[in-house]
Amino acid sequence: MTLQELQNQALQLPISDRWQLVQSVLTSIQQETLLSISPTPSVEFITALDPWTQSLIGVIKLNADDSIESYSTTHYS
Repeated sequence: MTLQELQNQALQLPISDRWQLVQSVLTSIQQETLLSISPTPSVEFITALDPWTQSLIGVIKLNADDSIESYSTTHYS
């Protein structure tokens, strides 16, 4: 089956099934991507998250001038 045939069949599915398919494919891609990175405790933590939560990983892109701390900690004055 070609990619085009698969896409055409997927578009014939009800919307709830298409969402489930998208989530499944995205989770698969994320897991394969994580496997290509050397395992660390944080990777193990990420794979234990709910697939929907995993889909949010990487949404925020850091600039070279930004630090992870600026996105992950709260500063109180």
